[in-house]
Amino acid sequence: MKEAATLNNENSTRLQVIEINPSTKRLEIDVMEQEGSFAIVFCDGKAKLTQLPNHGETKIITHQGKIKRIKFDEGEDF
Repeated sequence: MKEAATLNNENSTRLQVIEINPSTKRLEIDVMEQEGSFAIVFCDGKAKLTQLPNHGETKIITHQGKIKRIKFDEGEDF
């Protein structure tokens, strides 16, 4: 049975670092353990997972072909 990737919080409350197995160079995650909608971003050999808001936008900002930041714009219908 394959082992799912380990999730760590680095310095963010929203982004979780996903560990990549150095021997196999594979990223494995058990999607059934995640709640709701989520996105995984990968850049420079690092992978991070973020939960998506129920109402809002999640923007991935890039600069020179690399991920610079992820912005969250949340709202509720009135």
